[in-house]
Amino acid sequence: MRIAKAALITPERNFAYGLTAIALSIFVFAYSTRFGQISILVFYALWLPLVLVDYRQVLGNYARYHWILAFGAFALLSTFWSLSPGTSARASVQYATHIVCALIAARVIGARTLSYGMVAGTALVLAYSFLFGGYHFDPLDGTYSFVGAFSSKNQLGFYASLGVYFAFVVAFLLRAPVLVRLGVIAIGGISAYALVASQSATSLIGIVLTLAAMCAMRLVLMFSTGTRKMIFVCGAILAVTGIFIALNAGALDAVLAIFGKDATLTGRTYLWSEGLASIAQAPLLGVGYQGYWVQGFAEAERLWAEFYIATRTGFHFHNTYIEALVELGAVGFMLICVLIGRVLFAHLGRLLSHASDPSAYILFGLAVLLLIRSFVEVDILYPYTIGSFLIYYAAGQWALRPAPGQDRANTPPLGAAYVGVPSRPVASP
Repeated sequence: MRIAKAALITPERNFAYGLTAIALSIFVFAYSTRFGQISILVFYALWLPLVLVDYRQVLGNYARYHWILAFGAFALLSTFWSLSPGTSARASVQYATHIVCALIAARVIGARTLSYGMVAGTALVLAYSFLFGGYHFDPLDGTYSFVGAFSSKNQLGFYASLGVYFAFVVAFLLRAPVLVRLGVIAIGGISAYALVASQSATSLIGIVLTLAAMCAMRLVLMFSTGTRKMIFVCGAILAVTGIFIALNAGALDAVLAIFGKDATLTGRTYLWSEGLASIAQAPLLGVGYQGYWVQGFAEAERLWAEFYIATRTGFHFHNTYIEALVELGAVGFMLICVLIGRVLFAHLGRLLSHASDPSAYILFGLAVLLLIRSFVEVDILYPYTIGSFLIYYAAGQWALRPAPGQDRANTPPLGAAYVGVPSRPVASP
């Protein structure tokens, strides 16, 4: 049986393949530590063989991706000065190939297909966690929380928040058929339940702020181009001012108290101080990609012991920027800031200029969520994680920069309706 190329690599015609590939990739990211190397091979098998179908369309001109690839390339180079060269070499190669797969997805999968795939994938992840997961006692705050099949409530909370976000996108932005919408809303409800059960304050606050930003942006887009830009700038200034005043008035302590947390964020502030102190070891280039959390290194062993990490693996400073500074120094910090900032402002700028661009709207909200989480989690610095896959996907989508009206992300204008699940966008009425 022959399969048409378009069914695999054309965004407007590969809905079935794209949804399956995204959903399976998410499941691999969630549970690769459980299923081992075979699951990682499945992830590569979903994306890399597409290069053989049509390498020009699948890979494109990587010169346009220089700002996207810079952080991964620097991580590779850090092998030469890493405190643990073997660890850095292996991890950086994994990260680089992970980036390539995300960029392939950006070229062949549209934002609509991504959204449906994310809903299906998070449903699989949460179903597995409910079937085979359990509760975990946190010795730091003395509470039990549902962690599912993960080792951390924050991991479960992240996937649950993504389930809520993309259920919102599919149900209320892409205007799916009624039956599909009801199913998606049900998945969103299950995701919300898992989010609450996980007791992950960072995940819950992150998704609430993201949805609030999405709703506010939808109001801004009701105005003309010039007016919406002015409203956005004024709104952003007021929001920053309000947050500053609220923090000084003790709002943060009040919010944390709702979740049973204190101002130390369950040890995060102590971790941050330890990370900032560690930057002095190699302030410019860092100690090497993933070269800090290595078994046998005194500081890593001490922190593992203090935070009851018996496995002595899988720990970090719970802050993307501090982690980047420790591992890759000021250069790595600058490169990751460029990546996050450019993704956010690129999709924001496109959205403010072209209000009916649905892919920019979806990816802007996703960038907001990842930005919020970047201050308290490390979602985008490691291979085989959903956060890093999504940030590089969003970056790759921007690097394509199709002309207005010719968006390759196979989504209709905001407010348009679907009849069934078509293979191409339906024109706006």
